[in-house]
Amino acid sequence: MMILLSSACSMQYSTEPPRTIQIQQVWQLQPGDTIGGHQVAAGLGDISINLNGDSAYAPFGGRVQPLEPNIKNCVVFSSPEIPAYLFRLCGLQNLKLGEVEQGEVIGSGAYLHFATLRKQTDGTWAMVEPAQDILERILRSL
Repeated sequence: MMILLSSACSMQYSTEPPRTIQIQQVWQLQPGDTIGGHQVAAGLGDISINLNGDSAYAPFGGRVQPLEPNIKNCVVFSSPEIPAYLFRLCGLQNLKLGEVEQGEVIGSGAYLHFATLRKQTDGTWAMVEPAQDILERILRSL
């Protein structure tokens, strides 16, 4: 039984294609890098929120994809309702990948490292300040 559950979770994760984001700003250390034997969990442009094990929710109907290159516990949320924006969420466990409804749990964890990215005319993505109302939607269930 345990093997079946494990396989089902792995299958869900593997069927959702990862998303590559070319970020306009380049810093020496990025989330996912390793320094001093520890993985960098967030970087310049991220807001870190103490979740205390609570959940993060989809602010709109949309899609949750793993981030490429693979960064442990990092996903990208996109929505056709706000096509010029992406949200990077790192630090979450029990991730729900694929299509999600507004208010559906994306994951939970001790901390959420959150970044808002806005599409630029050259096709890259720039980190911008997150809107407070969007963050509240992510942190509270409907």
